Amino acid sequence: MADWIPAIVATVLFVILTPGLLFQVPGNNNFVDFGKMETSGYSILLHSFIYFGLVTVFTVVIHFPGT
Repeated sequence: MADWIPAIVATVLFVILTPGLLFQVPGNNNFVDFGKMETSGYSILLHSFIYFGLVTVFTVVIHFPGT
């Protein structure tokens, strides 16, 4: 089960950080929009950098078991 922890964390972060699903930074009308289900190229780029940073922190720095 410990081998699945990095994959589960990456999947959960991917779902949470999908632009427009829960929130979008930068939003179309405000800096942060919640639940709009809309996105832009800049928002996708920003969310991908946030996702990469969090996955790197969780897998490399924290050292999950099995990684």
